[in-house]
Amino acid sequence: MAERQAVISRPARATVFLVLTVTPGHEETVRDLLEDLSGLRRSVGFRAPDGRLACIAGVGSDAWDRLFSGPRPQELHPFVELNGRRHRAPSTPGDLLFHFRADRMDLCFELARLIMERLDGAVALVDEIHGFKYFDERDLLGFVDGSENPDGQLAVDSVFVGEEDAEFEGGSYVIIQKYLHDMTAWNALPSNDQEKVIGRTKSANVELPDDVKPADSHVALNVITDDDGNELKIVRENMPFGTVGTSEFGTFFIGYARTPDVTEQMLRNMFLGDGTAPHDRILDFSTALTGCLFHVPTVDFLDDLPAAPGEEADVPAAPGEDGADQVPALVERAATNGSLRIGSLKGV
Repeated sequence: MAERQAVISRPARATVFLVLTVTPGHEETVRDLLEDLSGLRRSVGFRAPDGRLACIAGVGSDAWDRLFSGPRPQELHPFVELNGRRHRAPSTPGDLLFHFRADRMDLCFELARLIMERLDGAVALVDEIHGFKYFDERDLLGFVDGSENPDGQLAVDSVFVGEEDAEFEGGSYVIIQKYLHDMTAWNALPSNDQEKVIGRTKSANVELPDDVKPADSHVALNVITDDDGNELKIVRENMPFGTVGTSEFGTFFIGYARTPDVTEQMLRNMFLGDGTAPHDRILDFSTALTGCLFHVPTVDFLDDLPAAPGEEADVPAAPGEDGADQVPALVERAATNGSLRIGSLKGV
């Protein structure tokens, strides 16, 4: 089993998110950095081992074929923009995602600095977000965020690619969105009305009963089931962010899943409705500014990347009776466009 990236972990106290695009002609610089990523993380993390520094790297659809030859993840595609009657989930540029996570901001900052130093001139910065833990796992709206994250074996089954895409088993998919909150409008709502928007109590973090929870509440629209009625899960690592001087307050949504279908269905419910509700009521107070989808390869993949596009690789030929040497051959591209349906995880 290939070593997986540290997607599943207890909540961190600090994060930095970097979203980058790769400058044409500088792909080799990016490849060199990706192969050194494990070593850089160890170098920084060794200085404060109790800080639990992790760095998860993801690669977007447009960049994948510029960086790697050979097959590509079956469900990797650009983020699908959603245009509802009132709210929009935009698709924005993003070739690389770096998700730095630790119990100390200095560790995240230092590793991010070293990576950007290595990538100087090879990438353009699309977004940089410094997230922080807000009281007892709450977002800036005042509600606990991430209550429904799975744990144990259910988390593993929900997040990591399995035999359905054997070439990328142990990888994952991640969708990110940056939301800004209208805190003035939100704080004008009484607490009991806020609870109906979210679908949980504010102080105790208890889900509202079905006969009280509105159909357009955030909780109601984010419950996704397969064909047999089993709930499908993702792992959220959302973090609050903000700048007091500009009154910018937001949540950086980041959801890891075995298949992007699950997260995409949640977003369709939120922005387009599900037949019982026109949209997620939380969108009346929170605006999505960005949207990207990435594949998160295994550590083994990053440590030893496939050949770059157009490069030749040594492929062993069946030896003849005279023991002929191996001969070079072009790496075969085996890209596919298959996609799992929402019900594809049943029986896993």
